[in-house]
Amino acid sequence: MDKKEYKVCTNCVMDTTDSKIVFDENGVCDYCNGYKNNVLTDWNPREEKEDLLVKISEEIRNNGKGKKYDCIIGLSGGVDSSYLTYIAKEKMGLRPLIYCVDTGWNLNVAVENIEKIVKMLNLDMYTEVVNWNEMRDLQLAFFKSQVPYQDLPQDHAIFAGLYNYAVKNGIKYVLTGANNATECIRPPIEWVYMNDIKLLKDINKRFGKTTLKTFPLCGMLKYKIYYPYIKGMKRVAPLDMLNYDKVKTEIELHDKFGWQKYENKHYENIFTRFYEGYYLPKKFGYDKRKCYLSNLILTGTISRADALLELKTSPYSEEMMEDDKEYIAKKLGISTKEFDDIIKGENKTYSDYRNSYWMISLGIKISSMLGIEKRNFR
Repeated sequence: MDKKEYKVCTNCVMDTTDSKIVFDENGVCDYCNGYKNNVLTDWNPREEKEDLLVKISEEIRNNGKGKKYDCIIGLSGGVDSSYLTYIAKEKMGLRPLIYCVDTGWNLNVAVENIEKIVKMLNLDMYTEVVNWNEMRDLQLAFFKSQVPYQDLPQDHAIFAGLYNYAVKNGIKYVLTGANNATECIRPPIEWVYMNDIKLLKDINKRFGKTTLKTFPLCGMLKYKIYYPYIKGMKRVAPLDMLNYDKVKTEIELHDKFGWQKYENKHYENIFTRFYEGYYLPKKFGYDKRKCYLSNLILTGTISRADALLELKTSPYSEEMMEDDKEYIAKKLGISTKEFDDIIKGENKTYSDYRNSYWMISLGIKISSMLGIEKRNFR
């Protein structure tokens, strides 16, 4: 990271731990200006797009006539996917198949949230269990590679498994909980790299001991071009058609289903909790809460003052961090000391390995030019 004077945006809480952040004369960062000038041009966080929601609902229902399911939803137990599932069944009148991925790390609260949603909405669920030997070996290989993006193996398994299953079983519509209300600021690539199957395979080849025979794989060309344009898969984001307020939604989900809130976004998973709460901040100085909180500031859900106060607290308790570290090390088949020694290694990035960054960058530029992608990417 380039050495520069530490500075925080005067509007959100993004700062110079993103080495490429740019501020205007008022100290407002390019994320905020990009949100104002690009995202808000055709999306309002407090606006319902009822006509659009009705239209896409009818399209999905008509396409699904005669089929057991008219769409598929990847459910993690988090607020976004849980609310999406509720909206799909109760407001859109759809017949979704619920797809879950067991990567070996989910907390009981996530499992319980999933079970409550599925049972009370009377939905069918399919669970993909990732081969543990392959998952364990790949995740250990990523730690040995010293890159920041330790959640890439899990993320890839989840979305690749979902898309592969949908296409294989002829389910055209994939409903996603992705939304502008909580994701209008994407973590910079130096914090959270893009899906890059070439990088994943190179790290596995260099540091892994197991061949990825059954691990779900789906490269960018497959899910960006082959699946949508050849196989006809369509990805739909209904939450962007709603007045989606995360805080109110959490209360509603609790009241309707007994759904339980997590400490932070994505903390339904032990591995992700450790990665975001310990590994990234301790090893690289990156705190993803800055992105999550900045999203909520921009959409008017919380104040900047409250966000700054939250950032003064630890992502989670030191005692839980140490327990998680010990648990993860044991599950990965190494001692806590070996794990500590790996974490203390020299920091690396995607550029230290074979990657498809040039192709990813080109895809982002084209998507931005076409108006498909409106967020800042770097």
